[in-house]
Amino acid sequence: MAVEFVLGYPDWLFRAIGHPVTWFGRLISFLDRRLNRATDPDALRRRRGIQALLVIVLVPAVIGLGVQILLWFMPMGLFVAAILATSLLSQKSLYEHVEAVADALDTGGLALGRVAVSRIVGRDPEALDRAGVCRAAIESLAENFSDGIVAPAFWTGVGGLAGGAAYKAANTADSMIGHRTPRHEAFGWAAARFDDWINLPASRLTALLIVLAAFLVRGADPRTAWHAVWRDAKKHRSPNAGWPEAAMAGALGLALAGPRSYGGVLVDDAFMGEGGRRDADSIDIRRALKLYRVADYLLIGLFGLISVIVIVA
Repeated sequence: MAVEFVLGYPDWLFRAIGHPVTWFGRLISFLDRRLNRATDPDALRRRRGIQALLVIVLVPAVIGLGVQILLWFMPMGLFVAAILATSLLSQKSLYEHVEAVADALDTGGLALGRVAVSRIVGRDPEALDRAGVCRAAIESLAENFSDGIVAPAFWTGVGGLAGGAAYKAANTADSMIGHRTPRHEAFGWAAARFDDWINLPASRLTALLIVLAAFLVRGADPRTAWHAVWRDAKKHRSPNAGWPEAAMAGALGLALAGPRSYGGVLVDDAFMGEGGRRDADSIDIRRALKLYRVADYLLIGLFGLISVIVIVA
């Protein structure tokens, strides 16, 4: 986590070999093309979706386990395994992508802000005003802190490279085929449900980290964050996204989520941080980034402490 926090995933390496997410994406796309036929009944498409998910999760897990077993017998093998595991995290890139939205709004106005936020959210950017762009960036920061950092770190801690790779593959599958569209309603059912389950521990831990970080960030309100989590998180249409979003909303005094447009379809979601401000601006994105950075410090410290306890024990 410390290495990835500083270095991220180098652009030259991405250009040379891609990224684990792109590798998983090719496998998922192949299975989607081969197994998900529109002419098949939904029951068959659901069964094939379960079979596809097993392949998507087990192939990276077996490869990760094999690599870690080989490294176990090598000098500095644990260090090499840690370097490989950095590819499963996104601490640095998440910060940079969200910061880019604030920078775009401050230097180029709403038009550039919409372009920047479209790179990190799935909703319709043209339907967003300046406050909507800012809220979307903050919501993405909170949710991706959970499933892009806390969750892969958690499952890597539980299962090594195998656990981390399996999680990342399953999460990628949910992003690609887990949507409730006519094509993926049945085939992506297993991917969506499995992703909900494996993100349960991380989403709760992320909310707690944000609440704790609010004690350390000037202007953030830990009490309101705590109340927002317990009041609003369960109202979110996702069983996991509401936890970090509600914590972030309460800490910053904002009202996040609510009705949003995806592909021209209005999704009526509950507000996280109900009663907070809706007129978010770029300064609120930067406040959220400070909160995220401190929460990430706490996460690194927590897992570092657990590692020391395990080693000593």
